[in-house]
Amino acid sequence: MKEYKTLKHEVVIPYTLRIFFGTNVFYPENPLLRDLFLEDRRDYRRKVMVYVDDGIPVSYHDQIRRYFGRHTGDLLLLGVNILPGGERIKNSDVYVRQVYEDINVNEICRHSYIIGIGGGAFLDVVGFAASTAHRGIRHIRLPSTTLAQADAGVGVKNGINYDGKKNFIGTFLPPTAVVNDFSLLDSLPEREIRNGYIEAIKVAAIKDAEFFKWIEDSVNELNAAKKDAIQYLIYRSAQLHFAHITTSGDPFERGSVRPLDFGHWAAHKLEQLSNYRISHGEAVAIGIALDTVYAERMGYLEPAKAKRVLALLDNLNFQIYTEIFTQKDERGNYRILDGLEEFREHLGGQLTITLLDDIGTKFDVHEVDFDQMLAAIAILGSR
Repeated sequence: MKEYKTLKHEVVIPYTLRIFFGTNVFYPENPLLRDLFLEDRRDYRRKVMVYVDDGIPVSYHDQIRRYFGRHTGDLLLLGVNILPGGERIKNSDVYVRQVYEDINVNEICRHSYIIGIGGGAFLDVVGFAASTAHRGIRHIRLPSTTLAQADAGVGVKNGINYDGKKNFIGTFLPPTAVVNDFSLLDSLPEREIRNGYIEAIKVAAIKDAEFFKWIEDSVNELNAAKKDAIQYLIYRSAQLHFAHITTSGDPFERGSVRPLDFGHWAAHKLEQLSNYRISHGEAVAIGIALDTVYAERMGYLEPAKAKRVLALLDNLNFQIYTEIFTQKDERGNYRILDGLEEFREHLGGQLTITLLDDIGTKFDVHEVDFDQMLAAIAILGSR
């Protein structure tokens, strides 16, 4: 048998991931966006298409138009398009197709820009369309919620849901930049402000005990939506997420471990089972509580440490139980436990669940004791 001839060469594609923090990015005097658009060449006008979450106030749309009007010699604004926010935008390909059509009609090329301004789900969809049209159009994310600024907008993934499975279809393509404009948070309702706190609690619990303590000490300020506290929470949370994504050695998730998804296996299933009436942040709070109690029952986490996690969730007014936990399928099995297999399937390889063994440190397990998990659910229900 003849041996195969083989050619092999490592292909390295450099990416630079950048996050900017500030306010009023669309004030005409603010040069940040203009300089981002023109940083590699300044010899022609850049085409820019903007997509805005329908929850963004109209006054912000006016700021966008005034900004491009000020920089019309360098930038050509092709439209400010409104799309629905929230998980509903990810549950079909309708809105992705709409972005494709806009790209096609306006002859947007790979040297043009698409800007997405909205929550995490919104940015996933706009980023997915941008990353697949022409095999990748430059895009900039402006997260508009605390959750997106602290976590969901910081990263390299883009995606939509399929057949009830979260992020089943997607890509990995870093945005040209993420711009956290704190002024976008001014009009958020209280529920949306609080949702972002949970991803900060998550990353603090698995990576930074000092930050976790700061959140505990800042409960009153966070419950009162004090700007300084919210902005620090977002910055530190984004910093920790950013550090993991850029230094973990697996930014495109070729392995089976996603520590930043602590509490998420149950959260994703709860969102699905509730038809997304439970928001992502609310679902993650429940998922963190569940995995914390499970870790305590399995002897991995000291009871006093588990109590701190649950107390923090309580003090920030998160619900940590839902009657959806009691749903069963036609065979009498608890439907929430299907989330474990779906989580494994999404990553491939063996099941890998991140758990706490202390505040600020974590480890991974590859098997789950269903009886103990159901007992943990019962404990949450009894509280």
